[in-house]
Amino acid sequence: MKKLLIVLFVLGVTLSANMPMGQKNYRAVPMDKATLLKSGKDKMYCSVCGMTLPMFYRTNHAADHDHKHDQYCSVTCLVEDMVVNGKKMSNMKVVDNTTLKFIPSKDAYFVVGSDKPGTMSMVSKYAFGTKKAAQEFQKQNGGKIMDFDSLLDLVKARQAKELAMIKKKQAKMAKKGGMIYHKMCKKTDKHFTSVAQAKAFLKSSKICGNIKGKKLQVVGLYLTHR
Repeated sequence: MKKLLIVLFVLGVTLSANMPMGQKNYRAVPMDKATLLKSGKDKMYCSVCGMTLPMFYRTNHAADHDHKHDQYCSVTCLVEDMVVNGKKMSNMKVVDNTTLKFIPSKDAYFVVGSDKPGTMSMVSKYAFGTKKAAQEFQKQNGGKIMDFDSLLDLVKARQAKELAMIKKKQAKMAKKGGMIYHKMCKKTDKHFTSVAQAKAFLKSSKICGNIKGKKLQVVGLYLTHR
């Protein structure tokens, strides 16, 4: 039980980077405010890390690949799919924090390094459809305004360091996810190519009962990487 509490604490720190104790998740929006561009059973989850998209909606990005939509919790995951996984992307979009609608990434103004929480990074990145809205956010929360090309250059420059940190934390969480899986779930021989796919299976099959939240994330990581 003590080990389980430890892993859930570590996961909470990872998913809520920079978020002060007691503060609600600034990045989350209600389900009816979130636009999900993916299709299929895993449409609720980030195409790379598997995190629940509405929970990090204000930092969501999206792109087309092989005539399919991918959606990401963050620009960090988008860049990982682009650079590490070698996907050729088009029609890249980002959530406008004013309207909560997707807009072309090339048209957005990004406030980078504000005091709002980052997603999959210690450096926060929020997009706005107008320069005025970005400046107002910057005035209240700090940060630097960038265009999309400059943002991509920044993320790519930091990618190796941040990816190493993320993978290390995910490995620890996957190990703890295995503990939860062997303790409370029926067993499966299925193989999964993404955390999103594993989480969708867990939700539909009910092999772990009505698993959700942090437990769902760590078990999904375990099943993907075992």
